[in-house]
Amino acid sequence: MERQHEILNEASRLVDAGTIKTTLAEVVGPIDAAHLKRAHAFIESGRARGKIVLSGF
Repeated sequence: MERQHEILNEASRLVDAGTIKTTLAEVVGPIDAAHLKRAHAFIESGRARGKIVLSGF
């Protein structure tokens, strides 16, 4: 468990420093029917690259 903590801290540091980039493509918004529909349409369009995030779980 402690080693995982160290790894995540290092990954966070590297992202903050700009050394590595996340795969986050878009944060759609809180999870609800409209945002879920929008995220699904974006994925189906074939234009999505990276992770699509719905918040509020």
